[in-house]
Amino acid sequence: MDGDGIGPEIVPVAVAVADAAAAHEGFEFDWLSLPLGRGAIESHGTPIPQQTLEALDALDIWVLGPHDSAGYPERFAGDLTPGAVIRKRYGLYANLRPCRGLPGVGALAPEIDVVIARENSEGLYADRNMAVGSGEFMPTPDIALAVGVITRAATERIARQACELATERSGRLTIVHKANVLTMTTGLFRDVCREVAAGYPDLTVTDAHVDAMAALLVRRPGDFDVIVTENLFGDILSDLAGELAGSLGMAGSINCSDTVVMAQASHGAAPDIAGRGVANPIAIISSTSKALRWYGRRTTDERLTRAADAIDAAVTAALADGALTPDLGGSATTVQVGERVIAHLDGQIGSAG
Repeated sequence: MDGDGIGPEIVPVAVAVADAAAAHEGFEFDWLSLPLGRGAIESHGTPIPQQTLEALDALDIWVLGPHDSAGYPERFAGDLTPGAVIRKRYGLYANLRPCRGLPGVGALAPEIDVVIARENSEGLYADRNMAVGSGEFMPTPDIALAVGVITRAATERIARQACELATERSGRLTIVHKANVLTMTTGLFRDVCREVAAGYPDLTVTDAHVDAMAALLVRRPGDFDVIVTENLFGDILSDLAGELAGSLGMAGSINCSDTVVMAQASHGAAPDIAGRGVANPIAIISSTSKALRWYGRRTTDERLTRAADAIDAAVTAALADGALTPDLGGSATTVQVGERVIAHLDGQIGSAG
C-alpha cells in the first residue's frame, strides 16, 4: 500500500530491497498492491476501500506507506485515518519504534540506541480509544473535550512485548508515565507495567515522568534501552529520538498484534517534497526489515530473520559509504539509496571501514 505524498516513491524501494534479500535466501515474496489513500479516493471513492481490508484479512505481513489524511477532501474530515482503521480492525496494539545512531549519519546523539514500545490502541489518542467514533467531542462550539483511556488488559499486552524486547537486548526497561498529574490513568499504566516486569527478574526496571524523559533522552540517551509508554507519549518521544538519531527519515517502526505485523515508517507523507525524488527511504526499508524479523521469530522462519539481518547490515554499510539523502546532508536520490543498499546486499560493494 503505497499511500500518499512520498509513499509511492519510498515503498517501491523498500519492496525492491526486500526482494533482493529474499533472493539471497532462496525464496521470493508474492506482493499484492492494494489501493489506499488519495489514489483510492479517486478510484474507489474512499481512502480505505473494503476490498483492501478484505485482502488484508488473508495476509500476515504488510507494508503501509504514509498517508496525508489532512489533505483529503472535506467530506472525509473527522473520519478515522486509513492507518487507524487498519490498527483497529487487526488489533495492532503495539507500535515498536527503534532509533539508533549509525556510522556516516550526522546524529545529534550518535550513542542513542533505544526501542520505544508504544501502546497503540488507547491512551490519550482519541481516534483509538473508542469502539465506535472518536474520543474527542464538543458539547458546545467553544468547548472541546477528549477522553483518555488506560486499561489493565491493554497495558499488560504492551508491557509483555516491552519486557521481551528488553530481555533480548540489554535487560534495561524504563516505564514512562505522568503519574504525578494523571494519577489514575498513567498511574495505572505505570503500576501494571511494574507488575508485568516483576515476572522478568533479570530485567533492570526504572520509571520516569514523560517531561523528564524528554530531557534525559537529549542529555543522556545512552542510559536508555527499551522504553514503554502510552500512545501520545510514545509518539512524541519516538519523534524526538528519531531526530536525535539523525532524521525522522531514519525512524522505522512496526505495528503488530500477537499474530500479524505491519511495517510503517514513523514519519508522515511529506507532501512538500513529494515527486522530487529526494525522500529518505531508510525508514520504510528498516520498517520492512523489522516486520520480517518480527514475523520470522514468531513463525520460526529463519529465512525471514536472516533476510532482515542482511537488510539492516546493508543499510548500515550504505549510509557509512555516503548514500545520504538531503535530510541527512547528502545529495543522493531516493532510488540511488535503494540501489546502494541492494548493491551491498549483492556483495557488489565491500563492507565500509
